[in-house]
Amino acid sequence: MKARKPVAPLAAAADVAAGKAKAATCTACHGADGNALVPMYPKLAGQGAAYIVKQLADFKMGGANGRNDPVMAPMAAALSEQDMQELASYFSAQKVSPGNGKANDAGQKLYLGGDVEREVTACVACHGIKGEGMPHAGFPAIAGQSVEYLTAQLEKFRKGERANDKNGMMRNIAMNLSKKDIEVLTQYMSSLK
Repeated sequence: MKARKPVAPLAAAADVAAGKAKAATCTACHGADGNALVPMYPKLAGQGAAYIVKQLADFKMGGANGRNDPVMAPMAAALSEQDMQELASYFSAQKVSPGNGKANDAGQKLYLGGDVEREVTACVACHGIKGEGMPHAGFPAIAGQSVEYLTAQLEKFRKGERANDKNGMMRNIAMNLSKKDIEVLTQYMSSLK
């Protein structure tokens, strides 16, 4: 597999403008500014550019080492590396809208402290105190995502249906989460600002 070029943390204005022009195809699901109006789709606004590029490349690759999705695979198939970078630059430069979740004590406790006995790592370690992610480390922002999207992704990791996480980190954590854990966590994560 060809090594990916590192993504600059600050996108060039030309990349953002080019990405905006190319994003017309994305608006039906992800919204014109990357804020999906349909809760089953992810918000791309404010997401780290490197993470967006990785996800697009993984959709394009598919298979055991990629990310499999019948909607995104054909969309990503036609994208060049430059297209991916420009789209990522545009969406990462947008402001994410608030999520639809409600803060709760059980979700906050699990998010901030994890559960050592069940080998559930605290989400805050990778996704940050406010859900802003760690773009340079490749961990996505989760603040503002919908409860429905977050739930679907945690369930996919838990069942092993999504396998494009670094070193199986999310699969190893998610397989130890109960349905109730996922319910309280996704409500809390979605409420982060």
